[in-house]
Amino acid sequence: MRAYALCIITGIVVAAWLAERRLVRRGGPPGAISDIALWAVPFGILGGRLYHVLTDPELYFGAGRNPWNAFAVWNGGLGIWGAVALGAVGAWIGAHRAGVSFALVAEAVAPTLPIGQAIGRWGNWFNQELFGRPTSLPWGLQISPSHRPVGYETVTTFQPTFLYESLWDLGVAALVWWVGTRFRVGGFRLFAVYVAAYTVGRGWIEYLRIDKVNHIFGLRLNDWTSLLIFAAAVTFLVVTRPKTSTVRPTQGAGAISD
Repeated sequence: MRAYALCIITGIVVAAWLAERRLVRRGGPPGAISDIALWAVPFGILGGRLYHVLTDPELYFGAGRNPWNAFAVWNGGLGIWGAVALGAVGAWIGAHRAGVSFALVAEAVAPTLPIGQAIGRWGNWFNQELFGRPTSLPWGLQISPSHRPVGYETVTTFQPTFLYESLWDLGVAALVWWVGTRFRVGGFRLFAVYVAAYTVGRGWIEYLRIDKVNHIFGLRLNDWTSLLIFAAAVTFLVVTRPKTSTVRPTQGAGAISD
């Protein structure tokens, strides 16, 4: 098994295991997440691959390209936006079939998805892909000559953007867990917190990367996607905000623990 695939699978398993524990604590039936994952995971992988291929078609189609490589997921290339979008469709189908509230599922997975992403990102290290600009920092990533992009053939160390995103994802998970525990934020609102927090980090990390992608008005396509999704998530949080205080008690009999 390729190390890239192993990282992705490990991230999925850990995220699902943690989500299962959260769902049961919130009154959901045991084993529901496993049933939902049977729908969400394949939909997510399909969505992630479709997003990657559709936004970077020049890598697979045209002169000198092999279209069949579009199916070679093991070589890397899964767009998180497509994975979350179609993964959510699969999760909705799975939740409906399991008789579980989709909003409750969204609340359960909100802080566990970024943990899974943090683990999965290490697959980029094994594939030596999606790194950033040249750097002389002590934690610079050494890239073999065969994986260096055109124009950087003589550069040996690059920004380990996969590491930055992995650490950011762990921070997002901690933030979402804290928001859900400290405030009365749950359901789709807690999931929106995850989305908004992740896009902030993805925006600046994407700015560091030097892999060839399509640009719109000077910005990488994923930067535009991050901006639009961040705006949508924040708008949703504002529109659905409660009119009363949402701070959870931290002392006394009314305290809530996760």
